[in-house]
Amino acid sequence: MKVQNLTLLGSTGSIGASTLDVIRRHPDRYRVFALCAHRQVDKLFEQCLEFRPSYAVVRDGQLAADLSRRCRGAGLPTEVLSGTAALAQMASAPEVDTVMAAIVGAAGLEPTLAAARAGKRILLANKEALVMAGEIFVRAVRENGAVLLPVDSEHNAIFQSLPQGFSGDLSKRGVRRILLTASGGPFRNASLDSLKEVGPEAACAHPNWVMGRKISVDSATMMNKGLEVIEAHWLFGVPPEKIQVVVHPQSVIHSMVEYVDGSVLAQLGNPDMRTPIAHALAYPERIEAGVEPLDLFKIGRFDFQAPDFERFPCLQLAYDALAAGGTAPAILNAANEVAVESFLDRRLPFLGIPRLIAATLDAVPVKAEGSLDDVLAADAEARRLAGRMVVDCKLA
Repeated sequence: MKVQNLTLLGSTGSIGASTLDVIRRHPDRYRVFALCAHRQVDKLFEQCLEFRPSYAVVRDGQLAADLSRRCRGAGLPTEVLSGTAALAQMASAPEVDTVMAAIVGAAGLEPTLAAARAGKRILLANKEALVMAGEIFVRAVRENGAVLLPVDSEHNAIFQSLPQGFSGDLSKRGVRRILLTASGGPFRNASLDSLKEVGPEAACAHPNWVMGRKISVDSATMMNKGLEVIEAHWLFGVPPEKIQVVVHPQSVIHSMVEYVDGSVLAQLGNPDMRTPIAHALAYPERIEAGVEPLDLFKIGRFDFQAPDFERFPCLQLAYDALAAGGTAPAILNAANEVAVESFLDRRLPFLGIPRLIAATLDAVPVKAEGSLDDVLAADAEARRLAGRMVVDCKLA
């Protein structure tokens, strides 16, 4: 068995930690070539001590210098690099077989695209790469022979429920539509009035999943599901009208595929990201992930309901951006990142998040997605205008 060399983009986040836990269980299969993080140097150093990668990358040069001194002092073989270019270098290095793309937000786009252009096996947890530059990214995967495997629990479930070796028009393979499940987050049954006073602590208290703060807020607004609709469109080549969001509070059915003969295939499992991570790491094989077996008797019931677009306007904004096409999804994503950061910093109320996103979409002209430069320019302009609106307190 050939040992896979792995670069982990976003090693100190929740997906990164879960990935390393699965790798830890299979030292005969996987070797960590590079660990890449943003600012959590203490955690990254602990990971370097255990996994002894050839390289470690942090964004900030001063933090990289500190980490380098610590690695040398511990006698580690790890060379420490810094900056965005180093992330792309580690994602495309000739020694690397597999790239786990788990950097949160737009920061993950360029290194993940570098992995695609280098023809790597990409385990995609960074949905923003497809949200911002879906056509560019999918074309890079196709033209360079890369392998793209979804890690988001919903998209991984869809992947497992589709015909084996699916490609092209799914309607010709008997697929009627995709049913993308959502937990509904912590405010699924909250009144609109009560959401006026919501703070970061309540928004980050997800009832089922353990996630980072940004993704937790996205779940609370259901923007995460909107971004996942856009991601599913590009991953599976399905038009938006054939992607139905279904609120499923138990978070046990991770998504479903409905076929023209009336069959509905679903993937079930405990809400633990190690399951889709292990599936993508070993595909087409199966490996042990450390996840508790699903106890159907303990769960007892499955509930489903339609999403409430009035309570969760971010979901509608995502559908609208996908319909608009071009750079609209990149503008949507950028505005959302500014809005969530402002909310977490208590500079924007919870209900100001969708208002800021809508205002930014209205203010930034949408262009056809012609190049990566077009996408990055739209992203930068959306961030500038959204940031200015927060400072001007127009949406507070």
